[in-house]
Amino acid sequence: MFDLNGKKILVIGLARTGVATSLFCADHGAIATAVDTRAEFELAEAASKLRAAGISLKLGGYTEQVLAGHELVIPSPGVPADSEILKAARAQNIPIWSEIELADRFLNGRLIGITGSNGKTTTTSLIEYILKNSGYSTLLAGNIGTPLIGVVESTTDQTVTIAELSSFQLEWIEAFRPNISVFLNLTPDHLDRHGSMEAYGAAKARIFEKQIASDFAVLNADDPASTPYAPTKPKVFWFSRKQRVAQGAFLVDSEQIVFRHHGEEEVILKRSEIPLPGAHNLENVLAAVVATRLTGARPNEIANAIRSFAGVEHRLEFVAEHNGVRYYNDSKATNVDATLKALDAFPARILIILGGKDKGSDYTVLQTPLREKAILALLIGAAADKIEKQIHGSVAIERAGTIERAVEIAAHAARPGDVVLLAPACASFDQFENYEHRGRVFKQLVHALENHTAHSATGKR
Repeated sequence: MFDLNGKKILVIGLARTGVATSLFCADHGAIATAVDTRAEFELAEAASKLRAAGISLKLGGYTEQVLAGHELVIPSPGVPADSEILKAARAQNIPIWSEIELADRFLNGRLIGITGSNGKTTTTSLIEYILKNSGYSTLLAGNIGTPLIGVVESTTDQTVTIAELSSFQLEWIEAFRPNISVFLNLTPDHLDRHGSMEAYGAAKARIFEKQIASDFAVLNADDPASTPYAPTKPKVFWFSRKQRVAQGAFLVDSEQIVFRHHGEEEVILKRSEIPLPGAHNLENVLAAVVATRLTGARPNEIANAIRSFAGVEHRLEFVAEHNGVRYYNDSKATNVDATLKALDAFPARILIILGGKDKGSDYTVLQTPLREKAILALLIGAAADKIEKQIHGSVAIERAGTIERAVEIAAHAARPGDVVLLAPACASFDQFENYEHRGRVFKQLVHALENHTAHSATGKR
């Protein structure tokens, strides 16, 4: 276990992860300093909580001078690797760790790490749900909500921690080692941060870096972008919708999900029993089957849990049906590939809300599915100009500007049987705190439509 006592630690960024990391360091005797570009009034409660814990704060901006005397730097995931402060830390040979690296030094029990461009949250949640319903003591953490550092104190030799891991978190690891690692897929995302697909893929693949021969790596046999990253040390298991694999989970005759290990095959459940829509969710289920079977869950336990899994908020989440129109919240579709998967989940007549903060994406690949399935694209946010240029001619376009206006236009334009889909293909930070905030606002607007209709029907104002 790493000894924090007396160490001078600098935490950069005071979002959820930075706050949890600062408090953890202080609780373990470190001399912690936390910095953020925001002013104290913007951090409010968090700032007072940190000060009460004895943490020094430098708010409203900082320079590289803040590095002086520190033995370890822990940047929040939102701090780019090419930022001046991290360049300076590297130049001064100050170790830089992500929060998950620090957490792993204190974590007990087994750790399952899930990464990939799309499907992470659903797969992470499903793995945890299956294991919990199979009698395991589980903890859900990482990019999904509670930082990994925030659950460390609850881990024991008997716990299984299931963590969603982003490329930003995996950039700054050193000895981080999951017992089971899952790499779901690799599609263009965060290219504004990583600069190239090669750098992005390499960051994701670091999840395998410190695994040993007794560990397991789970990869998508149908995804040519991620398969080259298959590691050599841990035992490799595959999942596939399209082919039989030597070890792992796959689909037989388009209906049965089968798990194969040491030449033995066992049927887990039928595809028709999966409650989640879309081919991408079938892949998520296959990955979860492999991870949970390797953990020790029995086939019937896995099947029963999958059948009762209700899905995850903001991931193709059914919101309501209003005047025969179904509304779905896929605010987590923060890149183009996720939006393609969302479009694929519905047969036709989609009114789709697109836009937000661009991440260097190519929206031209949306043209064919929009032409085939959508009747209207409602554009919001900072990326609207770029999206309109790149999808022009494939679907009718309306410049809504805001999500409020988009929902209003969609409600008037949609007819019974249509689907209104929030699947933005962009980050949310131009107009919202995060994708959860965007999804909640969308849901509130949809439910307000229902309430307005109900009030009108009863004559209320």
